[in-house]
Amino acid sequence: MKFTAQQIAGILEGSIVGDPNTEVSKLAKIEEGTKGSLTFLANPKYKAYIYTTKASITIVNSDFEPEEDLTTTLIKVNNAYSAFTKLLEYYNQIKLNKTGVEQPHFISDSAKLGNNIYIGAFAYIGDNVTIGDNVKIFPNSYIGDNVSIGDNSIVFSGGKVYSDCIIGHNCVINSGAIIGADGFGFAPNEKGEYAKVPQIGNVILEDFVDIGAGTTIDRATLGSTIIRRGVKLDNQIQIAHNVEIGKNTVIAAQTGIAGSTKIGENCQIGGQVGVAGHLTIGNNVKVQAQSGIGRHVKDNEVLQGSPALTYGDYNKSYVYFKNLPKIVKNINEIEKKVNGNS
Repeated sequence: MKFTAQQIAGILEGSIVGDPNTEVSKLAKIEEGTKGSLTFLANPKYKAYIYTTKASITIVNSDFEPEEDLTTTLIKVNNAYSAFTKLLEYYNQIKLNKTGVEQPHFISDSAKLGNNIYIGAFAYIGDNVTIGDNVKIFPNSYIGDNVSIGDNSIVFSGGKVYSDCIIGHNCVINSGAIIGADGFGFAPNEKGEYAKVPQIGNVILEDFVDIGAGTTIDRATLGSTIIRRGVKLDNQIQIAHNVEIGKNTVIAAQTGIAGSTKIGENCQIGGQVGVAGHLTIGNNVKVQAQSGIGRHVKDNEVLQGSPALTYGDYNKSYVYFKNLPKIVKNINEIEKKVNGNS
């Protein structure tokens, strides 16, 4: 799909310097721009590229004044970075604007489908499923029995939503994510063998939740595993049974949260963090990457290390840790002197 500079300027409420009929059909970084592409200049470090870029249209801040001749048409806006972000969102909406039901597929006769939906080829929609308006379910996805999916949500290719789970409005479930698999519940018997404990709960994603590719969220043993409004989970995260994550918390890749732990609101958890089970993590907590959390955490704490310490204590301790061989050597020398003089 092609857009003219005039159309783009209208979307961004910008002004044009150059040919308003210039057309673009793709996006590019300024240093990699080619004919027919749209780019932007927001960081002064990249200013030199605007004189060499082959991009047809460049979005710039309104105070930009060229010092050399340009071959690119300019669109001047108040904030080039924000404007380009807005354009990326607009572009993504167009790219994902699929509707209709592709063949082949399976949709249960008891499923209730909303308006303006898209269901891709080889998708499976189980019994008593409710799908809201403008929902997009991409090819090879699985939606189990009794699942509810709210308006404007997306399940990308290969996403799996097991039975009885509830997906809110405006949620995104990326490829390979699994919502509602059994929690890790096993009980040892007198023979030392492990018998499976049935997991009969579900998973609830509230509105505006994003789930990354390959992330798994286990169903509760009883009740619900709950991901509150606005939570953003990166790729390859494991959320165990009966966990609750408070609204607007963000968690980076390869983090694991063990069963029945409650995480508060507005937390920021780095990559490869491990959180033990049955803990309570307060609000506004920040956890640095690769930390291990094995205790309850109060509101506003900043943690690092394994087991995690407060951020300040960790940095102080690390000063000594990295000098530990020298410290031990000095202690040994002192002991020799003391023992030699005794």
